Amino acid sequence: MADSAPSETLDLLAYVEESPTPWHAVQETRERLERAGFQEVLETDATWDDAPGSQRFVVREGGSIVAWRRGTQPAVDAGFRVIGAHTDSPNLRLKSRPDVTREGFGLLGVQTYGGVLLHTWFDRDLSLAGRVTVRTDDGFSNRLVRIDRPLCRIPNLAIHLNREIRKDGFQINEQKHLPAVWSMEGSTRGVAGLMAEELGVDEDQVLGWDLCLYDVQPPTVGGLADEFIFCPRLDNLASSHAGLSALLGAEATEQTQVVALFDHEEIGSRTTRGANGSLTRDILRRLVDDGDLGFARAAGRSMMVSADMAHGVHPNYADKHEPEHKPMLNGGPVVKAHADWKYATESESAAIFRGLCRDVDVPVQEFVTRSDLACGSTIGPIVASSLGMRTVDVGNAMWSMHSIREMAGSQDHPQMIAAMGGFLAWNGR
Repeated sequence: MADSAPSETLDLLAYVEESPTPWHAVQETRERLERAGFQEVLETDATWDDAPGSQRFVVREGGSIVAWRRGTQPAVDAGFRVIGAHTDSPNLRLKSRPDVTREGFGLLGVQTYGGVLLHTWFDRDLSLAGRVTVRTDDGFSNRLVRIDRPLCRIPNLAIHLNREIRKDGFQINEQKHLPAVWSMEGSTRGVAGLMAEELGVDEDQVLGWDLCLYDVQPPTVGGLADEFIFCPRLDNLASSHAGLSALLGAEATEQTQVVALFDHEEIGSRTTRGANGSLTRDILRRLVDDGDLGFARAAGRSMMVSADMAHGVHPNYADKHEPEHKPMLNGGPVVKAHADWKYATESESAAIFRGLCRDVDVPVQEFVTRSDLACGSTIGPIVASSLGMRTVDVGNAMWSMHSIREMAGSQDHPQMIAAMGGFLAWNGR
């Protein structure tokens, strides 16, 4: 890996490599928090016994995590500084009965998760990672699994047998074309047998799984002058890592500092551990400890940065961008705005973020979708409307969003961490 890339960027690549699934991302985040002195508490605990400056975190269902550092002043008086991001990325996931045989080969039946750029998953060296639920002597246990070797592949059809691709494009039937080849027919092990072997349990103890395909090729620095990173799951592990790094590098302030990393953003967030669930409000209300009125007072003194990657201007598709809003890779954080509130940015929250970036000498870019194109969304509007909290949507510019391997600038990541650090330290109203 290139020595000229910033250390923060190299650490991002290490974080992504340890996080092939949302559950692994939460586990890696948990371990980093614990090394920094944060203590895990449970939602079922009667009290969290938080003192000013204390550092805690909660994990919900293995896929979402919220960490905080108590402010030196009560949250009802000083408010919160919240950074929100998400742990999930579009991918392919195994069906509940994935073992398929066709024409003498063993295949894995998959289904799509989120808005996957499907053609990028063909002809890649793939493996399996996720969580498996096993029966134990005292009930059930979720166990993380990651197989670190090429296990399967979704092979393309030779052009000699598919000459129509030249004029019709790559037409993918998700049911017919996505099952991944992983064996010759007659293999004695199916997925349950492999999981039992990996976990050291009997096959009849394996009762369920959430297993994802992932590309075993590691992330790397690239480009003529190491100006790029080539990496899976940048959307949105890059923002998760930036928020975590900013929190770990911050010192206690009057405000309570919070980083919330949600699962299920790519499928709409409408789940128990998604941003549209109760997780953030449940935790922040407990940190206020003063009922609905106290929470409303705290929210009015608070602000959130919703961090999700942004669309950088692509040199081969520049016409897809609004002419006056063309974020560049390595050009600094991007403020994202949309009149119909696909992003939660408004003039005040954008101005605050721009000012904080100026204070830490970080450049700022702007993104608005072309008026004749549909716009994606983020957790920003969901959480902002739930909490009643000022919010700005930001992200670093990238290409190949939702591809199996994405691309971004190697210099942008330290700038986003610095901007988030400035936000966590901000003592304004």
